[in-house]
Amino acid sequence: MNIITSDILIRAYCEGFFPMAESKEGEIYWHSPDPRAIIPLNNVHIPKSMRKLFQKQIFNFSINYDFPYVISECSKREDTWISQEIIDVYTELHRIGYAHSVETWVDGKIVGGLYGVAVGGAFFGESMFNHISNSSKAAYYFLIANLLKNKFLLLDSQYINSFTEQLGAIEIPRDAYLKILEQAIHMKCSFVSKS
Repeated sequence: MNIITSDILIRAYCEGFFPMAESKEGEIYWHSPDPRAIIPLNNVHIPKSMRKLFQKQIFNFSINYDFPYVISECSKREDTWISQEIIDVYTELHRIGYAHSVETWVDGKIVGGLYGVAVGGAFFGESMFNHISNSSKAAYYFLIANLLKNKFLLLDSQYINSFTEQLGAIEIPRDAYLKILEQAIHMKCSFVSKS
C-alpha cells in the first residue's frame, strides 16, 4: 500500500502529477496525462439555464464549510478512484490550507459540491457530487467566480470527459500545461478571499 503524505502530494501537483486509486480499495497510481485537460478561466461561458437558476437564488454556497463531508460524498460511486487513503491525505491537505471544498445548499442542507487543491494561482479540480439536479454545476460556476475574483491563472481538470467538456474543458499538450503550471504555482493568490 502506498503511503502518500501531504508534502509529497503538494510537490507532485507542482510537477504536474496527481494520484488516483484503482478502486475504493485499490492501489494508488500517479497520473500526468498528455494531453492535459484545463478549463480556460478567461473564456468561461455560463449557459442561459444556469444564469436563470442563479437569478432565482435557489442555491446558496459556502467555501470549506464541511470538506470531509464533500470528499466523502464524492467517493460514493460504484466506480470510484477516491479510496480511504485518498480521503485521509486530502483531508490533511485541507487541514493545512491547500485543499478546499465548495458546498451548494438548498433549504439548509448541502445538496452538492466539489473539492480540489490550490497552490499559488493554480486550482486542481478533483471531484464533484450532486444530490439534486444542477447542484454540482452550480458549485462549479461559483468556483469559477471565486477563482476569477482571486486572480487565479489555471483551472486544471486533469482528464477530459463529456461532463467537463460541457463545462468548457479543452486539452492542451503536457509541455504547454507545465509552462502554465510553472507560472501559476509561483503566483501569490488566496483561494479564500481576505475581504
